This record gives sequence, structure tokens and C-alpha cells, in this order.
Amino acid sequence: MIKVIEARYMGDFQVALNFSDDREGVFDGRALLERSGSLLEPLRNENYFQRLFIDAGALCWPNGLELSPARLYETCRTLATA
Repeated sequence: MIKVIEARYMGDFQVALNFSDDREGVFDGRALLERSGSLLEPLRNENYFQRLFIDAGALCWPNGLELSPARLYETCRTLATA
């Protein structure tokens, strides 16, 4: 099972991710924020968005939003080997 092992905020709602298979990619949070939902509202504030962290291999925020590592792996651009 793929997991996120490192996440680094790059600015402009972009997050560099390292996965457990040594691949790297960039998650575009702007695409996520085009959707609606109560858990997404706080993330529209860039300062809050930056509070991301990893829990059990998933990308998470303090309000309980959790993004599946498998889905992130599928949607990241520039997946390359580290």
C-alpha cells in the first residue's frame, strides 16, 4: 500500500509529496478547493492550508480532512523517482 512519507508546502496551494515507493510529485490544492464542502472551507485560507501534516500515510489538516495517499498518487503531477 502506497503512503505519503513527506509533505512540504511550496506556496500557492502546492504541496511537494514523497511517497513510500520513492516517487515524488506535486499536489495542486487549488483543484481540491474548486469543490465545495464544509471541511474544505478552512483550507481556502492559505495560512490554514499550510498546517497540513501526515497521519498514517495520508495528507491531513487539523479540521479532520484526510486525503487518501492512493488518490494523491494518482493525481499528482510530475511523479518521478527520488
